[in-house]
Amino acid sequence: MSASPPAAPSAAERYLAARRPFEVGYWLVTCLLSAAGNSTTVWMDVQRAGLGYERWEVVSWEASSAIALLALVPATAWFTARWPVHLDNWRRRLPLYALASVAWSLLHVGLMVAMRTVVYRLHGFEYAFGDDYVYEYLKDARTFLGIVILMHGYRLLVRRLQGEASLLSAPDDAPPLEPVERPECFLVRKLGREFLVAADDIEWVQAAGNYANLHVRGKVYPLRSTLADLHARLAPARFVRVHRSHLVNLSRIASIEPLDSGDARIHLQDGTVVPCSRRYREPLRALGG
Repeated sequence: MSASPPAAPSAAERYLAARRPFEVGYWLVTCLLSAAGNSTTVWMDVQRAGLGYERWEVVSWEASSAIALLALVPATAWFTARWPVHLDNWRRRLPLYALASVAWSLLHVGLMVAMRTVVYRLHGFEYAFGDDYVYEYLKDARTFLGIVILMHGYRLLVRRLQGEASLLSAPDDAPPLEPVERPECFLVRKLGREFLVAADDIEWVQAAGNYANLHVRGKVYPLRSTLADLHARLAPARFVRVHRSHLVNLSRIASIEPLDSGDARIHLQDGTVVPCSRRYREPLRALGG
């Protein structure tokens, strides 16, 4: 009897597999539309008020602000992923994000002033920013807050689409189903469904802020745990630390490629390449890697 063909990927799985271009495109289109829309409305206000500004000045103001915001998106994404906000930590995170909003505003203002200065000089003028930074900060703080909420909301949606892993909890009136210190499987919740992932099926793990991403048969399931805590729970004879942000399942290693720097590349059986830093090469070799 012939094996049944694999099920076609769902719309969610297709999006997750190609989401990076959509994410980049979102920010490009958003900033472009913002610059175009704001330039149009500000130019209309300038004409209505009879102010003596040229069209290129108005365009330079709004375009420089949008380009500066776009340039800060990668840093903002890294920051919000490295120090995410949850219901149980938002009070501790609040001072950090308040400081980040000031830094974000300073960078945003600095970048857009530098761009405006160049444009004005190309037209034979000097650009004067003024000294009302408090006004600029109040605008930037609202923008920063909106971006933070958007990024956290989007990541929550992605976790729901791809499935979020957790440790099995003990029943209220019975012993745990498995040892808590050495779990044999993880519970994955995905769009209202639940299923189990065996620990031995995990091919490699990558740290991502407060999460550890479990890579299983081409899918990624985030587990809310530090990499160190997860490593302490997984079987040491099977899972080994190869990098400050990576664990690998020894049974999934196909080959190890040494590098001239002393580091290495670990090639897994599915073709994935995982970095191995020099400090972990000897322990890996001792385990038979």
